[in-house]
Amino acid sequence: MQPAISNSPVRLAANRWEMLIRPERGGRITSLRLDGAEILDQGIGVDQPTAEGFVEGGAWGWDEMVPNVEPTDSLPDHGEAWRVPWEVLRSDQAEMRAFGRIVPWELTRTISLDVGVRVSYVYRNVGDVPHPAYWCAHPLFMYEGDMTVRIGDLGLPTLTLAGERKGEKFFLPKGVVDKVRLGWRSGLGIEVSWDPFLTPDVAMWICNGDLGGYHQIAVEPATASPMLAPGETFDWWLQIRAL
Repeated sequence: MQPAISNSPVRLAANRWEMLIRPERGGRITSLRLDGAEILDQGIGVDQPTAEGFVEGGAWGWDEMVPNVEPTDSLPDHGEAWRVPWEVLRSDQAEMRAFGRIVPWELTRTISLDVGVRVSYVYRNVGDVPHPAYWCAHPLFMYEGDMTVRIGDLGLPTLTLAGERKGEKFFLPKGVVDKVRLGWRSGLGIEVSWDPFLTPDVAMWICNGDLGGYHQIAVEPATASPMLAPGETFDWWLQIRAL
């Protein structure tokens, strides 16, 4: 029997961390708190999961971009995963699963909270022909103009946006960055890390009042679209720790 779609939010809490997830809302992580403080952007009051575009639907919280980000003739804006309901397989580890409707993909995401946040992913080709396995993380953290942004250990310049109502995407050197550190004026800080071999394509999005008033910064590691045969799987991880 297939697990049922749940309309009830899934809550996780351990040590310094709290998380809230809405399975029916594309598996969106709507809240991530560190020491009681929210670190995900909570948006501008827009929440329309049936909207044609991702921003029109409400660009906030944390979604998974599968099997694309940019829209194509056949694939919608920011992919399918944020549009479809997710099945809850285990609520204690927020193990959830979603299926593609246009591309025959299956994504299973498992989250554990301990001293940090550990997110494990498995992508499976459930179709009859090979296709590329594309995923991109889309956690939209709160952005402050004077926050600390440190990219890996490369000594890369700090990413900032001058003035208000701007938005820009930055692409980092492929396969060499494995972490980004963010620090807010409150003193809270996090390190987002990943395996640069498994998820080598990394971008960062910074929005300082653009798109109707969003203030957010996203750290977006992505797979390099490995080709999977029917039934074949690909797995990877993402981790967040407090600084």
